[in-house]
Amino acid sequence: MTVKESRLPTYGGQALIEGVMMRGSSSVSMAMRAPDQQIVVHTEPLGGIYKSRITRIPFLRGLVALWDALGLGMRALTLSANIQTGEEEKLDGASLTIALIVSLTFGIGLFFLLPAGAGYVAREYLHLSHTWSSVIEGVIRLALLVGYIWAIGRMPEIRRVFMYHGAEHKTINAFEDGATLTPEIVERYPLEHPRCGTAFLLTLVLISIFLFTIIGPLPIGLHLLSRVLLIPVLAGIAYEYIRWTANHLDSPFVRLLIKPNLALQGLTTREPTLDILEVSIAAFNSMRSAENQQTVV
Repeated sequence: MTVKESRLPTYGGQALIEGVMMRGSSSVSMAMRAPDQQIVVHTEPLGGIYKSRITRIPFLRGLVALWDALGLGMRALTLSANIQTGEEEKLDGASLTIALIVSLTFGIGLFFLLPAGAGYVAREYLHLSHTWSSVIEGVIRLALLVGYIWAIGRMPEIRRVFMYHGAEHKTINAFEDGATLTPEIVERYPLEHPRCGTAFLLTLVLISIFLFTIIGPLPIGLHLLSRVLLIPVLAGIAYEYIRWTANHLDSPFVRLLIKPNLALQGLTTREPTLDILEVSIAAFNSMRSAENQQTVV
């Protein structure tokens, strides 16, 4: 396996088509296949919000997880595209910002505003109770999430993305088990991981049913606005739930609770090949090395 360090600017992040991002507590590493089939590794320290006091405040630290899913993920696409096309400046900051805004607008509209509108119609025009309209809203939100993931997962390019996702989980599972990180050994480990972002999304959707029920009926404008403004609140609660379950996996009750989250990961992971596992291991080893160096300093 040939690995070389990237000299690209530090706006790189998670690679989604031919690479993996591994984020630690103070560093992030991205590894991806270049056109010459070498594994290119780019590592940088985490800064800004990751070093702020907010990361130690319960519920507020969920905002870091939300930023992690949005910010680093979009930045990673940039680095991946630039390396794999051989054009280091193919995507600039402006195009990245536009892509992020479009993605956010689409996601909020599809997964929050559309179900909220359906719930409002159920309450006002079908004369259902507020509780039942909130349940309908949540069920539609969940169905859209699962349906969207299932639909894109049928695309060949996205299936390969899901193989990298599976490789990421296997690598972390192997490390947490104390195993030697070689493709042949890592391959034996499960695809599911309790701290997966897929679990975060499912938890957020389920919590939204309870939170929006508690709020009570609102006029249509406030009804829709509340769904957008409360996304950070939902993220904070979902993060704490995922964190709590991950720290109590020895409990049979907790293992039962997380079964839906693990099951949903079956839609977002695929069995990786050995060459994909090589990329995931390279990203993880680079991140661990950077973390250890910062600890020594």
